Amino acid sequence: MLTSNIRSSFRLFGFTLLLLSSGIFAQTNTKIQMAAKDTSSVKSAGSYHSFFAGTGFGSNMIYLGSTISHDQPYGYGTLAYGYKNELFTSVSAAHLSNYNPFIAFYIGALNYNHVFSSWFDISSGIYRYQVVSSLTDSLFNSFTYGELTLGVDWRLLYSKISIGGLVSEENQAYFQFRNSRYFQTPEIFNGKANISFDPYANLLFGNLVTVRTSTENTVVVSSPGRSWKKRKYGTTTYTSYSKHFGLMEADFGLPVAFNTDKMTIEAEADYILPVYKDPDIHGPKGFIFMLSGFFRIL
Repeated sequence: MLTSNIRSSFRLFGFTLLLLSSGIFAQTNTKIQMAAKDTSSVKSAGSYHSFFAGTGFGSNMIYLGSTISHDQPYGYGTLAYGYKNELFTSVSAAHLSNYNPFIAFYIGALNYNHVFSSWFDISSGIYRYQVVSSLTDSLFNSFTYGELTLGVDWRLLYSKISIGGLVSEENQAYFQFRNSRYFQTPEIFNGKANISFDPYANLLFGNLVTVRTSTENTVVVSSPGRSWKKRKYGTTTYTSYSKHFGLMEADFGLPVAFNTDKMTIEAEADYILPVYKDPDIHGPKGFIFMLSGFFRIL
């Protein structure tokens, strides 16, 4: 399960990797850095340095309880550098199918992870989502997110507790609790590869806002980089609101990866179950699918 942590957010376009010099995708979410760590678990002999290239696509880009791709498919390319298998930095470019220009936004990430023992590890990361200026009105405003994560291996389960903060139009705090169970097949192809599985369940907590209008009360969330106050609530404006910190969503996923010393190809199906009832597009629900590949250059 610690192997899963070293493996482990953002997944089409290998031909756009050259564009990365001008602009990253993380998880998601953070998926890009996580997958890069997976292939980096085998360190080059006599070298502290590693380089990776990645590409992939997904049916919908979900981040912090919101769809920042506005329920559209997306593709991305990424380049990543690792130092001593603990410090990673990456830069990515993301494309949305119905938006121009071709690159909708960039993501830059810096991650650090350290394994203290067979049962305890920590990781941290800071991510910058930079949208092109012509799309700020239709997508989101650029924002920064940072988080600190503690990981505990209980043998049967691997648990992660994450505390994060969002710096955007509305600063917000987030809390996540995730349980997973990593396992892999015996080595295949003469010991050069294996297939791994990492099913998980995740709970996301954050700020919920009850908006009261003359006709109804609506519970909403702020999408990263987009203020809930700029939304329209029917034909009227809100009369009052109240905020509270609570459960935003639960999600359940099954990543399946084919791993070698130089490459990881992963497919993941994820089901999103929002706890709040928000009729807006920024309240994703249902299945999403992601396919990604990461390749070790050095």
